[in-house]
Amino acid sequence: MYKQVTDAIEVTVHPAFLDDHSQPESSVFVWSYEVAIRNRSSKPVQLLRRHWKITNAHGQTLEVEGEGVVGNQPVIMPGETYEYSSFTNLATPSGYMVGTYAMSGGEGQSIQVAIPAFSLDSPQQMAMPN
Repeated sequence: MYKQVTDAIEVTVHPAFLDDHSQPESSVFVWSYEVAIRNRSSKPVQLLRRHWKITNAHGQTLEVEGEGVVGNQPVIMPGETYEYSSFTNLATPSGYMVGTYAMSGGEGQSIQVAIPAFSLDSPQQMAMPN
């Protein structure tokens, strides 16, 4: 579990390797990740946009931007949590993701909420000595 709080918005991420959907012999490694966004503030917020940086074990980074998450731009009321699941794939057996959510606050102010960096690890990755 990975967790980060920005301006009373808590983002928690749980990644999981999907062995059934991966094809290591073809360099296809797939992970799901579950995200929980908890509004710990006293005002509603709306998630407008997302920005992800997905980096594989070779240091190659793909940036993904777009409106909302999984087709939604949810309004999250004070004390409530919005949850969703998504997935990503890499050509390497490990990597990491990090990002931000652009949100609108109660009086229309813009909030950049950090998504914690989280590792994507598969059973196929080789241990690297220090």
